[in-house]
Amino acid sequence: MALNSRICDLLKTEYPIVLAGMGGASVPALAAAVSNAGGLGVLGAAACAPGRLREWIAQTRALTDKPFGVDTLLPASVRLGKPLQIGAARADPMALAAEYREFAEDFMAREGLARADGDAERRAIGGRDDEGGPPLFSKEFFEAQMEVVIEEKVAVYAAGLGNPGPWMDRLHANGTVVMAVIGKVKHAQQVVESGVDVIVAQGHDGGGHNSPIGTISLIPQVVDAVGDRVPVLGAGGISDGRGVAAAFMLAAEGAWVGNAFLATEEAGIEDFQKEAIVDGGDADTVVSRSITGKPARMIRNKWADAWVAAGKEPLPMPYQSMISGLVSEAERALALASRFR
Repeated sequence: MALNSRICDLLKTEYPIVLAGMGGASVPALAAAVSNAGGLGVLGAAACAPGRLREWIAQTRALTDKPFGVDTLLPASVRLGKPLQIGAARADPMALAAEYREFAEDFMAREGLARADGDAERRAIGGRDDEGGPPLFSKEFFEAQMEVVIEEKVAVYAAGLGNPGPWMDRLHANGTVVMAVIGKVKHAQQVVESGVDVIVAQGHDGGGHNSPIGTISLIPQVVDAVGDRVPVLGAGGISDGRGVAAAFMLAAEGAWVGNAFLATEEAGIEDFQKEAIVDGGDADTVVSRSITGKPARMIRNKWADAWVAAGKEPLPMPYQSMISGLVSEAERALALASRFR
């Protein structure tokens, strides 16, 4: 029996399997490979500067003649200029930046991580590509990304976080299918009212930014709330055929899959990261706000543990990424140097 649903007709795919738009991993080679295999590849472009995003779209089009998508973030707290919270109080994140940067530098010194070279560090802190551009995860950054998505008339756009409502008319005018990743029923209802075509119900089991609600509980509740109006993809810890079958049993019409593709040859992460994923077990992940400022599941690491031990409240997005980026670049430089010794 063929694995099929209305998702296939909507996305023009052979299978109702969609690559999760994983930042750093879902690069053009991987997105194209998934599309060529009959699913829908999605570029994980959350941290792509606008110029780089345009290049990625061109590269993917050169690798496949099948539909593919682009995933970015649209956090309302940044786009709408809402007051930023640090713990229980409102505060100016930039006023704490020096203190938090010092914490990161002390951590790197303890762990034997040398600071990355100047260019890499500036990219980590400012999020700009080589030609300049808006700071990473700023309001201007998100808006510039969306202009690229619209100008390039991509087949599918996925909002990995937030509501794409303000761009819906322009996206639909291009024939773009619009998806939104949500973690609560109320958010599913909000994005459906905005006109999205597909809901991705991603539960707490998922990697990266995720929901406080377990996957097996979230999917059927979302389907009950919106399933007659738009199809739902199940997501969160789905890594093989059994997980896809489970998503269908919960009344989803397809699956948004990430982890199963992370250790592939085409994935854009480093080999040491792929090895850690393959070697990891059921107790080796943690949900932490230490990377972006929002809860995200990751492999347990010393950086995440250090934030808990210090009792620090991470800065809100986008400021926490400017701190954690220093450590990430230093760790990557050390791993690459070790490989060639």
